[in-house]
Amino acid sequence: MTDTEGLPLDESCITAPVPVVPRPQERGDSAALPSGPLAALGQPPFRWWFIGQVMSASGLMTQMVATSWLVLQITGSGLALALLSGIALLPVMVLGLWAGSVIDHRETRTVLLVTQSVFTALSLLLFALIEAGGVRYWEILVISAATGLVNAFDMPARQIYVQELVGPDLLAGAVSLYEVILNLSRIFGPALGGALLAASGPAACILVNGLSFLAPLAVLVRFRPSVAAAGVKHHHERPKALEGLRYAWKRPALRACLVLAAGSSVIFNFAVLLPLIAQRVFHMGGGGYGALMASFGIGALPGALLAARAGRQPTGQQVRVLATLSGVGLCLIGLAPDLVVLYAAMAFVGMCSIWMIAAANTLVQLRTGPQLRGRVMGAWSMALPGMVPITSLASGALADLAGARVAYAAAGAMIAAIGLGLWRSFAAD
Repeated sequence: MTDTEGLPLDESCITAPVPVVPRPQERGDSAALPSGPLAALGQPPFRWWFIGQVMSASGLMTQMVATSWLVLQITGSGLALALLSGIALLPVMVLGLWAGSVIDHRETRTVLLVTQSVFTALSLLLFALIEAGGVRYWEILVISAATGLVNAFDMPARQIYVQELVGPDLLAGAVSLYEVILNLSRIFGPALGGALLAASGPAACILVNGLSFLAPLAVLVRFRPSVAAAGVKHHHERPKALEGLRYAWKRPALRACLVLAAGSSVIFNFAVLLPLIAQRVFHMGGGGYGALMASFGIGALPGALLAARAGRQPTGQQVRVLATLSGVGLCLIGLAPDLVVLYAAMAFVGMCSIWMIAAANTLVQLRTGPQLRGRVMGAWSMALPGMVPITSLASGALADLAGARVAYAAAGAMIAAIGLGLWRSFAAD
């Protein structure tokens, strides 16, 4: 039975009793209110969700290592690798608004129970195909496309579920800690994937990813946000996908954040610009390329913690200053005369960009009414990471035409121009 049959909001497809998670304000627990960058971890539901997401994100990175290796073995083509990445993100860009409208008319937790279960099934299917001894490239593409389709629903739902678990007072810290999760996964996932790939082959990496979803599924079964935290969802109304985008576009601060998110996708084109500047400009090997990735992560971790310390609600002024600084940092990467400046600029961009994205994401969520939050966050997902394939193609083409330095400088100029050009919009509302 689903909520399309007219069930009340507090009913669920899970028949076992599920504890309802009250927000700190509802409990009257003043000690639970923000007291530092790790305050959100003081809430047991979010703490367990955080741990589950570290495992799940690391598992995903482990699978990415294996699938990339498989595709290279099967095709030997860099273009085939690029297609694999693009086809996984295309559904997020195309279906983000519609997926958000579905989330606005369904219980967030129920959506996540479905998406996380399907992720598990898709990984186990790929594992079975590999074990059968003959997985083919087109089968990997189909599974990647299906994963991207599910991800279009999962990404905005996960962001909303966090607010439902911790409430608005702890949202800034919770969103920032999610950026910590992403950067930890970039460390643990490839390391685990490389070790498993060498020891047991790609099938083991895929299996680890499939099993990693069991942790967040257990949290979803165990904890359900309160009705007050989840807000009112109108199951009987027909979803209007474009309503969220219209809502955000009419509000200068939200519009500016969405434009910034789309432009900032160029920062996370690690597979395009970073190898080019490492190899073509500074003539690095694999170790140097890995060190550049690590430099970004080293800067990103304190950036996420600084975002969590910024307070209950970040301001548009913080976002626009960080956007300008991120643009300056990208220009420094393009102009770096030596490796010292290059590594320092990479760490600086990691700190400023992660802080900027966490602050902008939090601002968008807190300034959007609960009845439209799914659709607005669907638009956010369309912008970031949905725009990554487009900005990857554009920046890669520019790098081939004018060089990696120019491509980085152009990316920095674009991000800084957004911050400066929309200076007043960020401070509106």
